[in-house]
Amino acid sequence: MAEGFETLEGWFSLHDFRHFNWPVWNALAKEEKHEIQEELAALLSRYMQIEEKREGSFAFYNIVGQKADFLFLNLRPSLSDFSFVEQEFHKTQFAKLTTPAYSYVSVVELSNYVVSHEKTPEIEAMINSRLKPVLPKTKHICFYPMNKRREGTENNWYLLPLEERKRLMKSHGMLGRKFAGQVTQMIGGSIGLDDWEWGVTLFAEDPLVFKHVVTDMRFDEVSARYADFGAFFVGNQLTLPQLKQILI
Repeated sequence: MAEGFETLEGWFSLHDFRHFNWPVWNALAKEEKHEIQEELAALLSRYMQIEEKREGSFAFYNIVGQKADFLFLNLRPSLSDFSFVEQEFHKTQFAKLTTPAYSYVSVVELSNYVVSHEKTPEIEAMINSRLKPVLPKTKHICFYPMNKRREGTENNWYLLPLEERKRLMKSHGMLGRKFAGQVTQMIGGSIGLDDWEWGVTLFAEDPLVFKHVVTDMRFDEVSARYADFGAFFVGNQLTLPQLKQILI
């Protein structure tokens, strides 16, 4: 049996994708729309206060295409925190205008493929910042779930020796470094938590970076031989003023 891999876990993550009922919204009176906007703005402000207190993080996006309309992305210290997050959202009038499109539950993860075994204050601080991140407020986001293949013995990631997996992941990581400063990546481990094994979230100012980085990675052996991908969701960041411009 191949040796397993160790992981470090941080905050839990909930990607909540929502469809919005535009016909119902368009039929509402101006006063009703204003009340719903103000209630939602208050909720998002509470999310940001949690982020300011370093008790979680939050990002809000308008999803492009027909897979969803909005993404509420929250990080919290424990899985049980999301019961409150979801209940608080469902009590709003805005929530009643939405239906679930897709959701993904994971925990921010670093594996021993990439984590240094040195224990210096600088390395500890870096690891902590990656496990409990403040979500980047970039213009664009890309999310997709993925698995490592388990096909027979030829393309079975889980039958490879640990040292071979480390070698492949090191090469994979070096390829990604060419995009340093252009894209920020958050890996959510979801084995036992959701239908896929990992959820990958990319943040960038230029959406073409998503195309370039994913294309390059597809040619790397880790992806070419061992990766399966789910649906891709891309979107644009929404600030409160931008949200109010959309909801008119």
